[in-house]
Amino acid sequence: MLLIPLAINLSMLHLPSWLEIIVRVLAVYFFMILAIRLFGKKELAQLSVTDLVFILLISNAVQNAMVGSDSSLSGGLIAALSLFAANYTLKKILYKNEALNTLLQGEATVLIYKGSIQKEHCRKADINLHELEAAVREHGVQSIDQVNLGMLEADGNISIISNDFTQATTHTFHKKHKLKGKLLKN
Repeated sequence: MLLIPLAINLSMLHLPSWLEIIVRVLAVYFFMILAIRLFGKKELAQLSVTDLVFILLISNAVQNAMVGSDSSLSGGLIAALSLFAANYTLKKILYKNEALNTLLQGEATVLIYKGSIQKEHCRKADINLHELEAAVREHGVQSIDQVNLGMLEADGNISIISNDFTQATTHTFHKKHKLKGKLLKN
């Protein structure tokens, strides 16, 4: 098996420390986008305990890759600001470039059509029958044969349209604001 060495020594470039942090952050940021895109959109919306642990460990593993030996407050702030700037810029680019947006974000996938499971699409999306049935029930539909259209959205959520294409739901959670709830009771 051929292993390609990924070790890149940025110190050989003799960059100022703040610029080296920015380069490191951008490299990790784009690597993470690529990795998430390659491992599937299902992972985005359906986090299990193992997924959460995985995310925490990944964040810890890439921290040093982003800031190098600079563990100062300014190094952390530069890294955070670089992430915000990169994310903001990428969002603007994706908004203006539909082809790039589709490449990075993916497209919605039909999982159920007129009560029939699209097995090949489910297989490609790595969604099994139990997960599909659970998603249907979460949308208040009793069985798959009552679903007109079930879509795995680009963001990883599953949308369900039932009742002859008249009732559409996307599984989302809305938290009631604590203060607002108390004010309404009084």
